[in-house]
Amino acid sequence: GEPPAWAPGPAAALLEEAADLLVLHRDFAAALERCEAGCDSLGPGPGPEPGTGPGPESFAEVKCSLCVVGIQALAEMNRWREVLSWVLQYYHEPELLPPKVLELCILLYSKVREPQVMLEVGSSWLRAQANQSLPEFGSLLELYLAQVLLPLGRFEGAEELVRGCAVFDSEQQLGFLSTILESRSRWAQREETRSAAEEQQDPATETVLGVLSQKLLTMVTLLRRALRSMSNHFYLLPYKKMLLATFLLYLVVVRLDPASPTSLPFIYKLVQLFRQAWAAVLSPIHRPPIRD
Repeated sequence: GEPPAWAPGPAAALLEEAADLLVLHRDFAAALERCEAGCDSLGPGPGPEPGTGPGPESFAEVKCSLCVVGIQALAEMNRWREVLSWVLQYYHEPELLPPKVLELCILLYSKVREPQVMLEVGSSWLRAQANQSLPEFGSLLELYLAQVLLPLGRFEGAEELVRGCAVFDSEQQLGFLSTILESRSRWAQREETRSAAEEQQDPATETVLGVLSQKLLTMVTLLRRALRSMSNHFYLLPYKKMLLATFLLYLVVVRLDPASPTSLPFIYKLVQLFRQAWAAVLSPIHRPPIRD
């Protein structure tokens, strides 16, 4: 096509430089800096009278391109959270965003799983009468539904938006409403599946925790008996027998895995062995006095 009537000025030169920095040199910070300088050099907009400044089409095209390069630079630097506020400082109102910039923002925040950021901005843009006559309006509405409203479960808002757009004929409206209905159905199925899975999981979890708690209580009780029994007789045992008792205690407390199915029978046997050992090892003369 023919070159624009507006001769490339500082903003166009900065745009070219920013694109080279982004694509060829991958110097994202420098590319963003050129984009900001280019947008600032454009000022508030072209003059109303012909010949007083750049033409409206050229002005809007260069500004939009600067913002597109700037968005990509911010995303490459993982500064995607700043994208929307950065763009709005140059366009001020959401409904004034160029279609290409709005599309990039929707795709970006959808990709990073933060579609809610674009809820108000997208709604404002799509409800603006001036935007509904743009050729990109239909594809942007479809994108906003698919990437923002439906993933967030905003089905009523989606239906209201579609029904409120006078630019669609009945067949187009029906197509959009059918898409919303299918998405709502899938959402409901996922919710039912999740609820059923949670209901099945809870009793199983409670049962396992109940069994483990009971086993742990039993084990602690048995260990307490063993420790009490040993503490009553340690002072009567010779040195080697005390070492043996200490080693058995180490086995019970440190080496024994409480989660093992064989743990509890082993502790039962150990307590019995302790009782038999005290009866066999202690002679009558060493037995502690019988208390009434």
